[in-house]
Amino acid sequence: MTTALNETLQAIDAINREDPNLETVAGEQQPKELIYSQRMSEQLAAFFPAAPETLQIAARAQHIGRWKIPRSDYPMDKPGYKRWRTELGKFHADTTAQIMSEKGYGEADIAQTKQLLTKRGIKSDELVQALEDVICLVFVQYYLDDFANKHERPKVIDIIQKTWRKMSDQGHAAALKLPLTEQSLALVQEALA
Repeated sequence: MTTALNETLQAIDAINREDPNLETVAGEQQPKELIYSQRMSEQLAAFFPAAPETLQIAARAQHIGRWKIPRSDYPMDKPGYKRWRTELGKFHADTTAQIMSEKGYGEADIAQTKQLLTKRGIKSDELVQALEDVICLVFVQYYLDDFANKHERPKVIDIIQKTWRKMSDQGHAAALKLPLTEQSLALVQEALA
């Protein structure tokens, strides 16, 4: 790991450590987005061990400072959701670009990381697709059960099917090897039937 990469990841973690929303992991309360970012990095390392630094940074910064732009600030409809997601992506990209610039990264690396974080080129750009696969893998492994407990089964099945459509064949293969709970495994099997 280069010094610039290490310092950039530490800076991302420092921001995410400020998340007031907590998640219990191994009996300990931890900042939610810090945990998410670490899960993203772990999943990327398993899924794409040769990931370039730009992709490693984008994975870690996927939700950087996410709590600063709450979903509740936007209309609770589909256009409101899309606007929120678009503005979050831009915020994540701009925040990460600033950190990368401070840590010595050049314009090309910064531009590529911003492209990854705004998901331009999904299905046509290998790195954007890899990031999307990792996002989906983390959701299925760590967040599907909680999502399923809060929503009606048809909605959960629909979300799994939409998630699956975003993934590559390699992402599908990796998802089927995840250590899922019985509930998540049953939901995935039903969604894919």
